[in-house]
Amino acid sequence: MRWIEELEQILSSVIKGKKEAIRLAVVALLAKGHLLIEDVPGVGKTTLALTLAKATDCSFHRIQFTSDLLPSDILGVHIYNQEKRQFEFNPGPIFANIVLADEINRTNPKTQSALLEAMNERKVSIDRNTYKLPVPFMVIATQNPLEYHGTFPLPESQLDRFMLHMRIGYPNYEDEKKALMEMKDFETVEGIKPVVSRQQILDAQAMAERVHMDESIYDYLLQIVTATRRHEKIRLGVSTRGAQFFVRAARAHAFVNGRDYVVPDDIKTVAPNVLAHRIILKSRTYIRDAEEVIRSIVERVPVPV
Repeated sequence: MRWIEELEQILSSVIKGKKEAIRLAVVALLAKGHLLIEDVPGVGKTTLALTLAKATDCSFHRIQFTSDLLPSDILGVHIYNQEKRQFEFNPGPIFANIVLADEINRTNPKTQSALLEAMNERKVSIDRNTYKLPVPFMVIATQNPLEYHGTFPLPESQLDRFMLHMRIGYPNYEDEKKALMEMKDFETVEGIKPVVSRQQILDAQAMAERVHMDESIYDYLLQIVTATRRHEKIRLGVSTRGAQFFVRAARAHAFVNGRDYVVPDDIKTVAPNVLAHRIILKSRTYIRDAEEVIRSIVERVPVPV
C-alpha cells in the first residue's frame, strides 16, 4: 500500500536513520499490538509516538507515569453533575487511538495493572460500567533501562502484554548531523498532515490478519518457540500467548513488505523483538543479551524449504 511507504517516509524525516525501528512501530500498529521501547532519554521515543499519531489522523494522549499516579488518573472517573443530578463519566487519557505511556516503570504496580488490563481487554470497567476504547488502539510504553532507583519493574506476566519490544538507539554520525542541521521541533511535528485515515488503518489491520501462513511456516515458528523452553541459558521460555503474538507480528511484517503470504525472513526479522522480553535468562542480564540468545536460536532452527 502506498500510504505505508508515505507513513514510513514521514517517520524517517523526523527519526533519522532508524528505518528498522520505524518499520517495527508500523508493524505493531497493523498487528493490533502494543509496543514497549526501552532506551535512554532523548533518542526520539516521544517524537516517534506523536508523529505516528499525526500521520495517521489518530488521537494522541501522553501519560507521564509517576509514583503517585492512580488508576483513575489513567482510566477516568465518574463526576456528579449537579444540573442533571446524575453521575457522568469523565474519560481518562487512555481513551485515545495512540497512547504514550512514558516511563511506565515509575508508577506503582496497581496503576500499571490498570493500564495493562485496559491494553489487553481494550475496554475499561469503572463502577460496574464498561466503556470500550477507541479503535484503532495502541499503547507505546517507554522505560529507561539504566535507572532503577524509585522504579517498579514490570513482571513477566505484564511484559507479555506487549507484542513488540525494541530499542531505538543513538543515530550514526551522519544521521545525527542531519538531525542537528534540520532541528525539527514539536511545532513541526504538530503540523504534519495525515497520509491515512483511521478507517484505512482498520481495513489494513483486517487484511494483515488474513495474510497466508503455510503449515511449514507454522512449524518453523513453533520450533523456535519450543527451543526457548529447552535452551540451556533460559529459565522461562515463551508462552502460548507469545507464540500467538509472534504469528500476528509475522503476518503484519509480510503485509508491510507488500506480500499476502509469510516467508521465513518475516519470522527471522521479528523474532528478537517479539520474543526477547518474554524469556527469563538464568543469569540476570540486559535485554540485548536476551536478543542475542533468540538470534542464536533462530540460527539453529532449520529453515523450511
